[in-house]
Amino acid sequence: MPTFEDHRSVLTAVAYRILGSVADAEDVVQEAWLRWSGVDEAAVQDPRAYLIRVTSRLAIDRLRWAKSRRESYVGPWLPEPIGTMPDVAEHAELADSVEMALLVVLETLSPLERAVFVLREAFDLPFAEIAEIIGRAEPATRQLARRAREHVRDKRPRFDVDRDERRRITERFMDACTAGDLDALIELFSDRVTMISDGGGKARAALRAVTGAGNVSRYLLSISTPENIAKFLASIGRATGDSGLPGLSMDLAVLNNAPAVVVSADGQVVTVISLVVGAGRIETVYLVANPDKIAHLQLS
Repeated sequence: MPTFEDHRSVLTAVAYRILGSVADAEDVVQEAWLRWSGVDEAAVQDPRAYLIRVTSRLAIDRLRWAKSRRESYVGPWLPEPIGTMPDVAEHAELADSVEMALLVVLETLSPLERAVFVLREAFDLPFAEIAEIIGRAEPATRQLARRAREHVRDKRPRFDVDRDERRRITERFMDACTAGDLDALIELFSDRVTMISDGGGKARAALRAVTGAGNVSRYLLSISTPENIAKFLASIGRATGDSGLPGLSMDLAVLNNAPAVVVSADGQVVTVISLVVGAGRIETVYLVANPDKIAHLQLS
């Protein structure tokens, strides 16, 4: 009979999509394991379905609590970046459901709407099963799904970009930032580009969205100097080298099933940048600098 560990990856996938937080997802899965350890496994006909049900309910409850906590969050709240998950590698249909742009839109749904959307659109669960999970009648569950789909359709970026092109633009973005080339950076951005940055009050980040190619470019270059990175490392108790300035590096990584830029200082990941690309230009920049959200990405 399959053990809990055989289902852990799918449970983590469900919890992360509902919560947008790696730490919260891991806590929920651990709580699901505690629940599982207290049941008679022989009496459970479908362990996978049972565990998804338990995990989903725990995730919904935790999301309700998290939403109230996020009301006092310093600046914008962005989902935690995550490496390509096993379920993404094995099931291509799940890949888009971890994209940063979609997770940002899911943040605007109610906890029940988000859970229904994830369970239906990402995992294709039957409405009857989802209704049982959320404790609603099936017609009400279908209504929640319709409302969530319409909201996501209206708010999600409508860019159909070739993955190779997205990677090339991300690489050009890295080159411009590394060189401190303001003109090259401005050229990469749409005139309407918007940057959302999440420092959580623990790292330098704009407390409001920054808009416009020039403004976004200048802001990005201003925070990427060794002096500013050194101040950030000092603020989190991380020492720099003998020179007092850290060794900076920018690396291309695949996070949330898309190219992303990982900025490191002396091996410490300090920022993750995800780009939304459309019509050959960068339309949105998501910048995560809150150390609590990127600690799990630290380089070896």
